[in-house]
Amino acid sequence: MSLLSNRLAAESDLFIYSDAPHTDADTPLVDETRRLIRNIKGFNSITIVERDKNWGLARNVIDGVTTLLDRYGEIIVVEDDLVVSPHFLQFMNDALEVYRNEPKVGHIQAHNFTNDNTLPDTFLIKWTGSWGWATWKRAWKHFNPDGTALLEELEKRRLTYRFDFNGKYGFTRMLRRQIEGKNNSWAIRWNASLFINDILSVNAGKSLVQNNGFDGSGTNCGGGNLYNTDMYQQPLAVEKITPIEENETARMAFVKYYGRTNSFWAKALRRIKRTLKGDFGA
Repeated sequence: MSLLSNRLAAESDLFIYSDAPHTDADTPLVDETRRLIRNIKGFNSITIVERDKNWGLARNVIDGVTTLLDRYGEIIVVEDDLVVSPHFLQFMNDALEVYRNEPKVGHIQAHNFTNDNTLPDTFLIKWTGSWGWATWKRAWKHFNPDGTALLEELEKRRLTYRFDFNGKYGFTRMLRRQIEGKNNSWAIRWNASLFINDILSVNAGKSLVQNNGFDGSGTNCGGGNLYNTDMYQQPLAVEKITPIEENETARMAFVKYYGRTNSFWAKALRRIKRTLKGDFGA
């Protein structure tokens, strides 16, 4: 577990949420996972929540985040397919402290898949990534689980083009698919909730997180290496950015990234490469 490589692990209270099997075929893997997590050591305290029924990702995240924020007021969230830098916890705790009383900032994100080395060490952006993130109770109160209401507000205020990074990535489509029951994403609703409320995220310019869930084994990730990053191995300082406003240069870096990777030809080429490797996923 890469979190244990962080000096602050010994000072951190770890809460693990283990979902029940989705099908009988998943039972051996869930049992193996639970044997593993019951033997974890190295944190200040460890609390394990084992579901007796399958809740799915969204319900688990929403319930866990809400419960722990009600108790502690702030939270750092790491999913099981992430690998983090030895300085991840320091960065997240520093950012939680620096922006604790800033109502225009509601989210902290330590993953940066653009690999754009012109970005500053930290920047503010109207977008929430879900791979290694943190928030406060004061911000989570803006979370609206009603995807229909979020979509209506985006469309009424004509925000969908900017929400989709100038039309380069289908976040609005993702929200529609959540409404239709075609995905179970809590993250798209969190993204839309803060976007509608003009609340910014603190984003790391150098990635302190890698996502290893794109090997085909992840429940919500397909194959490919579209979001590979070079994980930064040094401390990343957090200083409060002023004024509190979106970094338009950083936003354009995301627009260019999505424009380059989400075009018809880019997606077609990735599909051909995956097919040649025997990966016939979506």
